[in-house]
Amino acid sequence: MGFLFNLLLGLIVVPLTVVLIILWLIKRDNQYKQILFSVWFVIIALIVFVYTAKLFNNKMELDHNDIHGEYIIDRKKFSGKQADWQYDHFRFEITKKNEFLFHLTEKDKIIKTYKGKVEFLKEYNRPRIILHVDTPRHHVIEDMPTLYRGIWSFNYVFNSPYFGNVFFTKGKWQAD
Repeated sequence: MGFLFNLLLGLIVVPLTVVLIILWLIKRDNQYKQILFSVWFVIIALIVFVYTAKLFNNKMELDHNDIHGEYIIDRKKFSGKQADWQYDHFRFEITKKNEFLFHLTEKDKIIKTYKGKVEFLKEYNRPRIILHVDTPRHHVIEDMPTLYRGIWSFNYVFNSPYFGNVFFTKGKWQAD
């Protein structure tokens, strides 16, 4: 765990445990045994609580395989008419061959596709991408979209000069 926990354990709990065991063996009083078990029950419960809290608070770890797939507008970030319109008109995919395909759509019909390549930057621990898209390109497409990781999901954010931040999440497009 942390330095403070280890210090507390080493300087207080372990010596206290030794003293309680000695007192219990000498006096044969179950009160010392109950105190000993109570102290260790609290410590073990604390450790279980901390690791459980970490499980639900740590952001997800991604690798290249997690990045491949289809992305749609995330209407949960900002709901409303604008998000619904973007959902029906923009989506993209990153293929296993590291191709970037940005689709302009009319609901389920693809009108135009902008193609490019995805480069994974090796300098970063987590997958960071650069998009190399042919010109002319659509205003939503950005060379280095920002990756935001959550506990159970992640988003790519493109900064459009017309729309501001455009949030994409991994998923398949579905008609309303």
